[in-house]
Amino acid sequence: MRATLTVSLPEDLNRELSRLVKRKGMSRSSVVQNALRRQIALERFRDIRDQLVPKAGKAGFHTDEDVFDAVS
Repeated sequence: MRATLTVSLPEDLNRELSRLVKRKGMSRSSVVQNALRRQIALERFRDIRDQLVPKAGKAGFHTDEDVFDAVS
């Protein structure tokens, strides 16, 4: 099932979108869908990270180097 979404864009963002669509040879819908997928994935990542960081800290993982040392 597909849904239609109407989005209002400021003129400068609309111009940038038009340039991107032309340069990439993609539809406006495809560009917006890809951007929305990336944003949703980023928000999911941030939510998971926010849940795991306190647990990692309690386990002694405070930096990327701590993690690297544990898995190396």
